[in-house]
Amino acid sequence: MNTEEKINQLRNQLREHNYNYYVLDNPAISDYDFDVLLKELQGLENAHPEYFDPNSPTQRVGGEVTKNFETVAHEFRMYSLDNSYSKEDLEDWEKRIKKMVDGPVQYTCELKYDGASMSLTYEEGKLVRAVTRGDGFQGDDVTANVKTIKSVPLQLKGDYPPKFEIRGEIVLPFEGFTKMNAERVANGEEPYRNPRNTASGSLKLQDSAEVAKRPLECLLYSLKGNNLPVTTQFEGLEKARQWGFKVPEVAVLVNSIQKVLQFVNHWDIHRHELPYETDGVVVKVNNLQQQEELGHTAKAPRWAMAYKFKAEQVSTKLEHITYQVGRTGAITPVANLEPVELAGTIVKRASLHNADQIEKLDIREGDTVYVEKGGEIIPKIIGVDFTKRDPNSQPTKYITECPECSTTLVRTEGEAQHYCPNTEGCPPQIIGRIQHYISRKAMDIEGLGGETVALLVNNGLINNYADLYTLQVKQLLPLERMAQKSADNLIAGVEASKKVPFERVLFGLGIRYVGETVAKKLAKHFKGIDALMVASFEELVAVDEIGDRIAESVIEFFSSEENKTTIERLKEYGVQMQLSEEAMANQTNTLAGSAFVVSGVFHKVSRTELKKLIEDNGGKVSSSISSKTSYVVAGDKMGPSKRTKAEGLAIPIISEDDFLAMLS
Repeated sequence: MNTEEKINQLRNQLREHNYNYYVLDNPAISDYDFDVLLKELQGLENAHPEYFDPNSPTQRVGGEVTKNFETVAHEFRMYSLDNSYSKEDLEDWEKRIKKMVDGPVQYTCELKYDGASMSLTYEEGKLVRAVTRGDGFQGDDVTANVKTIKSVPLQLKGDYPPKFEIRGEIVLPFEGFTKMNAERVANGEEPYRNPRNTASGSLKLQDSAEVAKRPLECLLYSLKGNNLPVTTQFEGLEKARQWGFKVPEVAVLVNSIQKVLQFVNHWDIHRHELPYETDGVVVKVNNLQQQEELGHTAKAPRWAMAYKFKAEQVSTKLEHITYQVGRTGAITPVANLEPVELAGTIVKRASLHNADQIEKLDIREGDTVYVEKGGEIIPKIIGVDFTKRDPNSQPTKYITECPECSTTLVRTEGEAQHYCPNTEGCPPQIIGRIQHYISRKAMDIEGLGGETVALLVNNGLINNYADLYTLQVKQLLPLERMAQKSADNLIAGVEASKKVPFERVLFGLGIRYVGETVAKKLAKHFKGIDALMVASFEELVAVDEIGDRIAESVIEFFSSEENKTTIERLKEYGVQMQLSEEAMANQTNTLAGSAFVVSGVFHKVSRTELKKLIEDNGGKVSSSISSKTSYVVAGDKMGPSKRTKAEGLAIPIISEDDFLAMLS
């Protein structure tokens, strides 16, 4: 056996032993014997660097240092999940599903592990990239750190596809977390608060050798890619196991919401026996074709639901109420609490939402209140312990003036929140609007963070986002913590933002109710800012998914002389104020006024591409058939009830070829 063959034999042996130990929890050799084999391989690799392999078992010890984690776009967006808290929520979800898909629906039930979401990309069976969730559209490349996690296979086995992504959760088991904390306390250091945050923080350590010392695990739950060799979620879990991934065995396939609830009830009691933190159950429609038909909302898949276990609850004293001003002028009352531990973190503050909520619960300063941390990140107050109330306490009087600029607050009829109308002169609103403009999903200006924005505003250098484009290095250098390199990076980041596409600029303008998805719809319809600025109420509500409230907000924004001036300045500075030629080149009005429902399996284009073609050519995609549907595009395995409904309403059913012919 020559040296190369011996190296490959050792690598394969060690991969198999690693899989047995970390994935199957069933070691075939002792730790000592494993270390002997590993040392032998290390010796051979050091003596023969020509046989280096970045995915060798010897590379798991880390040592690579990452100064800046590169931002990488996800090929397949990482959506968040809608939450449910009751049997009724799940039953309502099932009703919505059954209206939209044909045939029986099965559900895969999996535990929702509380860790850091991760997307792993494999090519030819080798791990090539590990990216954090980030904002769902893009995340941080943490490949060097993830390679140190023993349950992440660096080389797959079996009949894996040539390229695919797999999603999972990086977790820190309780046992390892306890051991880490015991060592920290022994060294006189502060213990870590909870496993979830520690796992997440570990992934952003610069030295991967430090990550390798932490007993992290990766639990996988979802395959993503084109032409995957599976037709259901449950089959995907089984395949992932065969390829070498650690996939929890607790997942089950069931035929009804009743069975889903049995799974939920079992694990609500038994989850404390698990080695990891869990905070609920994820329920998914099992059939991948049905998943595609159901599609997504702007934020979450329609085919999945997270059922959250009952939230933890504690009581503590509400010391005083303060008021925060958001970028839109919305006032949020905040309860400042006597610090209390809740779900592994120390809670000092909780949102009180609005004046109605305070009045409804009769919340007062000095009260002992019940605090809960449910599906939300921010804890909330759910009630008052009236037995402990001071008999002399007075009901809370909601503020009438802005805490920042003393302007009289307004409250529009039908609105829950009070607002400060001083949009141009109230500091948190000015700072908040600019912070929104530079944020990741908007202009994503590198070298400029939220704190720096506040610094620039407070020093009188900027007063709105157009002012960013007039900044000069010499103005920045006198500022606190601003060195030459930081100043150069900031100016370069502002300059680079002039290339950001129009739909993200529109989102960045911060028009009330115009979120990311609405901005894309408006950009696609009006093509540029000039047409949008003069659009009438009727023209706006005619756009897909644009309702009265959004239309009124857009008109109000562009009726402001201040906003018009800012837009003109942005144009002058070269910010993109219309769709790019590339985006325009693929858009026509060929299908304008037509609504399509897409059903079945297609061969020439994928369902996603088909929907994009409809929208790019001016058509509208609907999820369910109604009298407003113009055409049903039918592929193989179209549901019989959809066909019956379309025929009953005399809606034309066309094939994939018929549809493509319409475009040409």
